Amino acid sequence: MIKYCTADSTEDLQQILNLQAMNLAENITDQELKEQGFVTVKHTLEVLSRMNHPFPHVIAKSSGKVIGYALVMLKDFAQDIPVLSPLFEQIIQLEVDGDLLNNAEYFVMGQVCIDKNFRSKGVFYGLYQHMKTCMSSKYDYVVTEIAEHNIRSCRAHEKVGFRNIKNYQHQKDNWNIVVWDWL
Repeated sequence: MIKYCTADSTEDLQQILNLQAMNLAENITDQELKEQGFVTVKHTLEVLSRMNHPFPHVIAKSSGKVIGYALVMLKDFAQDIPVLSPLFEQIIQLEVDGDLLNNAEYFVMGQVCIDKNFRSKGVFYGLYQHMKTCMSSKYDYVVTEIAEHNIRSCRAHEKVGFRNIKNYQHQKDNWNIVVWDWL
């Protein structure tokens, strides 16, 4: 049985970091990277903890263990994770349906990850549905970026309802900025 909830303890945050470490691009094989997807950003417990307020991260648990997460990252954290600075620089210029995104109520989904043993079981969709339940009354959009070569993540986000609003290159990678407007 899988339970969707929000991170409410240091233990939950540490389990997020453990799952993150197992799925960082630098820690998996090239084949896993291509077939299973990967995460890019390595958070610290301190930053993850600060990001968890006022809106906590969405997690999926099985038998008390975090088996998936979707991180909530408010605009205020734009400078706290340097690797995401290019995303926030892009957001300032973007429009969604003719309106400047930066003037709208949005937050960034800072990272999503599912334990290998729970992939293709609806956990990704479940995380986003729980996020929608928790956040849609306050925010109009969820924004995130996905490395173009992270095919699994691109497809999964499209299935949930995200749409691509911008492609850009930063250093050696091509990125897709995608937005979900909850509708």
